[in-house]
Amino acid sequence: MCGRFTLRTELKLLAELYGFQPISLPWTPRYNIAPTQLVAAVRLSADASSRELEMLRWGLVPSWAKEIPKGRPMINARADTVAEKPTFRAAFKRRRCLILADGFYEWHQDGEIKEPYYIRMRDERPFAMAGLWENWDKGPQPLESATIITTGPNELMAKFHHRMPVILDPDLANVWLDPGIEEPEELLPLLKPYPEEQMEAYVVSSRVNRVKDDSPQCIEPWKDSEAERTFDW
Repeated sequence: MCGRFTLRTELKLLAELYGFQPISLPWTPRYNIAPTQLVAAVRLSADASSRELEMLRWGLVPSWAKEIPKGRPMINARADTVAEKPTFRAAFKRRRCLILADGFYEWHQDGEIKEPYYIRMRDERPFAMAGLWENWDKGPQPLESATIITTGPNELMAKFHHRMPVILDPDLANVWLDPGIEEPEELLPLLKPYPEEQMEAYVVSSRVNRVKDDSPQCIEPWKDSEAERTFDW
C-alpha cells in the first residue's frame, strides 16, 4: 500500500514534466504527506483541453456519499477491483489523475523491530502514481478528494508489503489521462508493478511515524549501526 509519501521537487520542474501551468500558491517541500492531508494531483481541465494541478484531500469521498465517511479514509484503491467496486467505478471511467511524488515510506518488520524505509527512484527523479478523484458537494463546502491505486509488489516492495502504488512513466501517464479511454480492457494493463531495478530503499529514523514531523530529517538515512540496512535489488 502507500500510506506516507514525499514531494520535494520544485513546482517548475513538475510543471515541465507533467504539462500543467504552475499554480499561484506557496509551494513548500513535503517530507511526510499523510492521509487526509492535501496531495498534488494532475488532471484534465473541465473541457479536457489542458492539464491542471489541484491540491486534493487524500482519502476519496464518493460523490454519492451522504456524509464524509468516519474511520479510515480511502487512501488506496486496489487495481484488481477498482473497475467494479461502486466506490471507485465512476471515477475510474471519468476522473483519473496523477498523484505526484518523489518517494514514499514503508515499514519492514524484523522480529519485534519495525523499521521505516524510504523508497525512491535510483536517480531520485519525481514520479506519478495512478490516482482517482471525486467531487463531493453534500456539505457546507464542496470537497475534492483523491485516492492512489495499488497493485501487487515488485521484488523490492515484496520485502515490505504485498501491495505497492502504481507508478506510471510519462507515456503511460498520457494514456491514463486520456478522456477518450474508458474501457477497463485498455486501462487495467497499465496498473502493473514498476520495475524494481529502477528503485531503491533505505532505512530512516522513526520520526516519520509522527505525522506532525514534516522535516527533511524524515528522509535522511538512519545511521544507527545496529539498524542500518539498504534494499536496492
